[in-house]
Amino acid sequence: MDFFETIMFPFKWFVSIIMVGFHEGLSAIGLPEASGWTWTLSIIGLVLVIRAALIPVFVKQIKAQRGMQLLQPDLKKLQDKYKGKTDQLSRQAMSQEQMAMYKKHGTNPFSACLPMLIQMPFFFALFQVLSGISTNAREGEGVGAMSHEQVLQFDESSIFGAPLSAVLLRNDSGNVAVTVLTIVMILAMTASQFITQKQIMAKNMSEEAMASPFMRQQKMMLYILPVVFGVGGINFPIGVLIYWTTTNLWTMAQQFFVIRRMPTPGSPAARALAERRKAKGLPTLPILEGRKTEEETQAGAAASAIEGRGQRLQPQRKNRKRK
Repeated sequence: MDFFETIMFPFKWFVSIIMVGFHEGLSAIGLPEASGWTWTLSIIGLVLVIRAALIPVFVKQIKAQRGMQLLQPDLKKLQDKYKGKTDQLSRQAMSQEQMAMYKKHGTNPFSACLPMLIQMPFFFALFQVLSGISTNAREGEGVGAMSHEQVLQFDESSIFGAPLSAVLLRNDSGNVAVTVLTIVMILAMTASQFITQKQIMAKNMSEEAMASPFMRQQKMMLYILPVVFGVGGINFPIGVLIYWTTTNLWTMAQQFFVIRRMPTPGSPAARALAERRKAKGLPTLPILEGRKTEEETQAGAAASAIEGRGQRLQPQRKNRKRK
């Protein structure tokens, strides 16, 4: 067992245990054990468990993203301060000030990637489990928590005539259902990812954030990532495509809820929420317009007063009378 296999071993067991648990539960309520739809629902159940467990991480991600939004004016000032300075000391000083700013506000630019990074080991584990189904079925072995009998069931199961373990690039039999279903799943997967990122950038970004260099990179990734996943999808088993499409749909629905109910201050979604509250006769929250709340204003005034008292007053020189 190589190093990568050693790392992935517990994730493969975790993924297979959840799938087997859902499969046995669905079989107990009357669904056929060998049906491809039973195994498909088991994969969807795996998505629900993982994404539900990631909700606390997602909440932290939202807070960190909002912190980054509110930091954009200060980051712009910092960039202007060191504009044109390319020497090592200046770059190091800018980096230190930037990190201190992130630490002070409890945020960082990599927080948006955290849920995806946490999901990746489970995605690779599912890929390994489903990719090894056919081989283990022939060799009479199980995969993780899946017994040999369950491996055989999965290997023979299909939806719309396409086996769940089938891969488009290895479709030697020329099964049309595999080709059609793979293309449909890839389109659904990439479209849901594109729509999710597009609605964030169009509705949940402030003007300062949209003008930042970081957002220019995000705009490029908006079009590059769907192409990368689309091309890579032809090497994914159909079961993995079901998992990835389902998790993308979860993300899209989750982002829609957040944008509508908890938008970023100063964004078009925040202004739309303020207008809806106004139409219903509800007071407009200051944070929806990017303004400080009364508590934040009082806290800032108190901090300024304390800072002022902490400074030593310089004695003033009195004018002496001329003799």
